Amino acid sequence: MAITSGIVLFMVIWSMVFFIVLPLRMVSQGDAGEIVPGTHASAPADGQVGRKAKITTYWALPLWCIITAVILSGVISVRDIDMFDRMGPAVVSD
Repeated sequence: MAITSGIVLFMVIWSMVFFIVLPLRMVSQGDAGEIVPGTHASAPADGQVGRKAKITTYWALPLWCIITAVILSGVISVRDIDMFDRMGPAVVSD
């Protein structure tokens, strides 16, 4: 795995985890009782995006390490996912 593909894999994992963490413990403006004029009552009262980005990084880094280790070890390869046998047999050269 090249450095670029490692970074792309980390960013994909990070963004997926971020979308999971983002709605956790969200307090809407309607729940807080302080609705800003011109916004919906379901808008977040305090987004805490920085805190959620840190939590996302803490979860994404170990996930990235596990997935990278699986990819680099060869336990699961693209040929294992090929359900329609389009890749053909693996060629081993001496």
